[in-house]
Amino acid sequence: MTDVNVRERSSLQLAITDAASLTAEQTLERLGSAPGGLTGEEAAARLEQLGPNAVRTHRANAWAVLGRQFASPILILLMVTAGLSLFLGDATNSIVIGVILLASVGLGFTNEYRAERASEALHDRVTHRAVALRGGSTREVDVTALVPGDVVHLSLGAIIPADIRLLTTNNLLCDESILTGESQPAAKEAAPVAAGSALGDLTSCVFMGTVVQSGGCTGVVVATGGRAEFGRIALGLGERQPQTEFQLGLKRFSFLLLQVAMVLTSLIFVANLLLQRPLIESLLFSLAIAVGITPQLLPAVVSTSLATGTRQLAKRKVLVKRLVCIEDLGDMDILVTDKTGTLTEGRISFTGALPASPETSDDGLLTLGLLATETDYRDAKNSPAGQNPLDAALWGSPGASGFDPGRFERVDLIGFDHQRRRTTVLVRDNGGPAQLVTKGAPEDILALCGPTPPAVQALLDEQFDAGSRVVAVATRPAPELDRLTPADERNLALAGFLVFLDRPKANARQSLDLLEALGISVKIATGDNAKVAEKVCADLDVVSGGTLTGAQVEAMSDADLAAAARTATIFARVSPEQKARIITLLRLSGGSVGFMGDGVNDALALHKADIGISVDTATDVAKDAADVVLLDKDLGVLAEGVMEGRRIFANTIKYVLMGTSSNFGNMFSAAVASVVLSFLPMLPGQILLNNLLYDSGQLAIPGDRVDKEQLRAPSHWDIAFIRRFMLLFGPISSLFDFATFALMLFVFTAAPGEFRAGWFIESIATQTLIIFAIRTRRVPFLRSRPSAGLIAASLGVVAVGIFLPLSPVAAVLGFDPLPVPFFLALLGMVVVYLVLVEVAKQWFFARDAQQLAAPPPPVRRRKDTHHIARRAFRFSIPVKVPPLSVPASRKNLLGGRRARRAGPVRNL
Repeated sequence: MTDVNVRERSSLQLAITDAASLTAEQTLERLGSAPGGLTGEEAAARLEQLGPNAVRTHRANAWAVLGRQFASPILILLMVTAGLSLFLGDATNSIVIGVILLASVGLGFTNEYRAERASEALHDRVTHRAVALRGGSTREVDVTALVPGDVVHLSLGAIIPADIRLLTTNNLLCDESILTGESQPAAKEAAPVAAGSALGDLTSCVFMGTVVQSGGCTGVVVATGGRAEFGRIALGLGERQPQTEFQLGLKRFSFLLLQVAMVLTSLIFVANLLLQRPLIESLLFSLAIAVGITPQLLPAVVSTSLATGTRQLAKRKVLVKRLVCIEDLGDMDILVTDKTGTLTEGRISFTGALPASPETSDDGLLTLGLLATETDYRDAKNSPAGQNPLDAALWGSPGASGFDPGRFERVDLIGFDHQRRRTTVLVRDNGGPAQLVTKGAPEDILALCGPTPPAVQALLDEQFDAGSRVVAVATRPAPELDRLTPADERNLALAGFLVFLDRPKANARQSLDLLEALGISVKIATGDNAKVAEKVCADLDVVSGGTLTGAQVEAMSDADLAAAARTATIFARVSPEQKARIITLLRLSGGSVGFMGDGVNDALALHKADIGISVDTATDVAKDAADVVLLDKDLGVLAEGVMEGRRIFANTIKYVLMGTSSNFGNMFSAAVASVVLSFLPMLPGQILLNNLLYDSGQLAIPGDRVDKEQLRAPSHWDIAFIRRFMLLFGPISSLFDFATFALMLFVFTAAPGEFRAGWFIESIATQTLIIFAIRTRRVPFLRSRPSAGLIAASLGVVAVGIFLPLSPVAAVLGFDPLPVPFFLALLGMVVVYLVLVEVAKQWFFARDAQQLAAPPPPVRRRKDTHHIARRAFRFSIPVKVPPLSVPASRKNLLGGRRARRAGPVRNL
């Protein structure tokens, strides 16, 4: 490598601690950049040299999926035992077990890999953008394409895309709790800090993965990907996603079955040894019983359910960023939504200017409004990047075409924040004296203008009552100023009002009805005036439980606000921080809270919610923060997403209840018979084959229909309910197994091969056909029709189960031919069995009617890994992310404030 290349590469390796102590100019120089950013060619070269700004890969890994199939301890034991059996000369049984195990692994692999491919496709459809300067021009680039030296603009609600040295700031506060655990935002400014400062004290820098809570900034990227502090932590967690409540419920259920299997297996093994049966045969049989009682394909059923749900939602134009988001959607029982773009059309249009006095013309008032924007007004007509929806509507209005940016010089700016709720600029017109112009919420602007004339207040109330969004503009001469502070926003003269309109959606009422039918309480949180929000609700016939304003929210304690928030319907004039606080308190009340928003000021609440939802027309910041993006501007598709999540849970529970009834009953029967009979009631390979056939048929469950009552409220795991179900329906299954034993022994005087064939057929028929009774609480077929796929799969499995003992391979499998009268008796037993199960089901659910939906789960305390993994999603690429070595000097997490706290990284 040449000396030039060495110097070029070393210029990209500036540590964030070193950059923090340099001036902005020195940092740019060290990184080989400039205030106008990098050229496109230089950025591409650095991307090639340093790699993407990524900490995750969303590529489906077939080998990893295959490895998970072999991770089951039971399967490992069976493979070892099959090998021992082969070594000891029992080749036939060993081969049968091996083939069955491979088929089971193949089914699991196929379905889980399909689910991962579906997840990969979701990732490929999602892009996360950042506003960067390339060659002096503002453009949006993918966050994974950012490189050291890029100059980026960040605004309220933005997720910091890399470790960045600040160049300019505007009242910047950042939420760094994902790294530090601190609940209070950190104030940031561009001034360098003392050399050697701890990471937590680097006020001149912002860190990847943290959130802009207020204000805005411009900064230069110093570290990307795994070189950034957040990236290093995310890489350390690995690729596996944290488990959801749904997955944890599966884990608890599996642990219950594992306990039952261990007890049953141990007793069977000891009993067979006491009966002086061969060691290997006893071990194989005991392990086969363990496998038989365990629903091996439960992960595959869940993965298939999620993949099926994803495809169904995609058809309805709902994009979920992670498969498990579907489960979170189904769990939601409270939806807090911003009205813009959700209840309203989201197409904000500028309808007119209302001057407050004859001295101000409509065009003059519009010009003042255009000047008081945070984006560079010289380029705002050509580039909408970074504009809020109101400013974008203002610049898109016909009157904006006559604006001449060359007339004006912007001297200084105070950007919008949600405490002041206004933007203020200091401008000169044609080199004249400076003038202060401020634009913002009418209530706040009028408070700076002295007494409000009754005519002006009446004009404002008229617009609010009509449901219009209103922005006030005020001015004052300021020839003495060359810099602005909030204290300069005083003694203003009202210039007038800018009026905007965002009409309610025509089908919003229908969508709200769907959500209400699903047991979801809908609340509205908006930065608009209370009258505007109430007018929208009135137009949509929303019954209000009351309105809380931002001022009232601010004055309330957490306990009072938590109680009031549960009943209130509208939260008006609330800041982003107040929205996030409301979401947090609603979650602490035990509900599963979704938040739906599309604006910059919704990003904080989207991050705090259990499930963040946005729309395709939303700002990039809002879409970045959301877990679910509605590609169609129809709130009704959200209701369909909720139903899809609940359908997945309901179908998974069908499989679980079958596993706890038929499987438990059959394996209990096998355990009793193995002790009573002089021979094994079924060979280990036959048990595994039975289980494989049964599980294969159940892979059709994810596509089954679900009764309406199962979708009306969220359902949660209730192990006690599952245990009661098992203890009732398991013995019923065993009762008919014992009847089959008696039939084979005392009526047909069956030999071992005939006995095993008879019980194999009866077992596969009863435990497969019971799905039609268990899948619904109604009368099956008459009041609840299963899907065609489930009918075909179930009948197909029964047909194969009957065919195998009669086929040419029957002898290899250990079966002998059966007499014809057996099949007539079998038909009668199956009919009686299904009738008895239906009667028991009606009694059980009538007695346990209160268990239709399990009790609400305890308040969730999500771990740090959940939030880190969720945030890391936006830094994902479709190829493997190479590991990065981290210097010893950077092994600690953020210092400073973090060093003064005990414990690991804290959650949001």
